[in-house]
Amino acid sequence: MNIIRTVADLKKEVRYFQLDNQSIGFVPTMGFLHEGHLTLAREARKENDVVIMSIFVNPLQFGPNEDFERYPRDEERDMALAKEAGVDILFLPSVEEMYPDEPSVTLTVHKRTNALCGLSRVGHFDGVATVVMKLFHLTEADRAYFGKKDAQQLAVIHGLVDSLNVPIEIVGVDTVREPDGLAKSSRNVYLLPEEREKAPAIYKALQLVAASIEAGETNTGHLKQQARSMLEEQTGAEVDYVEILSYPELTAVDSISGTIIAAAAVKYKNARLIDNVILPMKGSTLCFAQ
Repeated sequence: MNIIRTVADLKKEVRYFQLDNQSIGFVPTMGFLHEGHLTLAREARKENDVVIMSIFVNPLQFGPNEDFERYPRDEERDMALAKEAGVDILFLPSVEEMYPDEPSVTLTVHKRTNALCGLSRVGHFDGVATVVMKLFHLTEADRAYFGKKDAQQLAVIHGLVDSLNVPIEIVGVDTVREPDGLAKSSRNVYLLPEEREKAPAIYKALQLVAASIEAGETNTGHLKQQARSMLEEQTGAEVDYVEILSYPELTAVDSISGTIIAAAAVKYKNARLIDNVILPMKGSTLCFAQ
């Protein structure tokens, strides 16, 4: 595995791959790798000649009161895990390398942000879109891999690619979970022991929504209240939101039809956890997805 820290060196390597007609799979991350990230890398390994992973904690997507400075970092551990997952190039730029000057241009996302995490994290997805577009240009990848746990981010990235005609295939990969159902997340390390014990209730509440839809419930108001009641009773934390929306449009729906997302966010003492299930409806049949 080749460790690259500069834009110039990355572009040079990408040029070699292109001249050799090798396909490139790209996995963007913020590091502190877990099984979810490694699953993305393994999927990229199956489908491409070369796998590039980036690790960059992007300051543009953090608000003034968020956890940019304390976001978990462990470069040596990440290097070892990325190598084991079959990554060919690990791109580890500094903030100064990615943003040597104040950016003269940034992107603004107009759709799919006025819901879920976008409501409380103003500007977050603008920062995501800006850095992802920059990384797409640097890697010139054929395919990029994103986890469905961050389903709103995935929807925004699809919108970015479609709106700007970016020549890249976006691959969504199912959420990787702990044995008790908790979605893998770098922020899980922030949980206190008693919080970690209760956190799987987030996924259980979303599974309850899916089961209720399967049983015939179509009123989204009833479904959301059912899930919120379980979260308030079992998570031992503040429920930020419970939503049922169309997907990937992320618009409000009164009854179940088409593909929808059931999503929740819960605030613990030192961590805010999100999770979702995407529920494609084919006719009257629910097709459960991660």
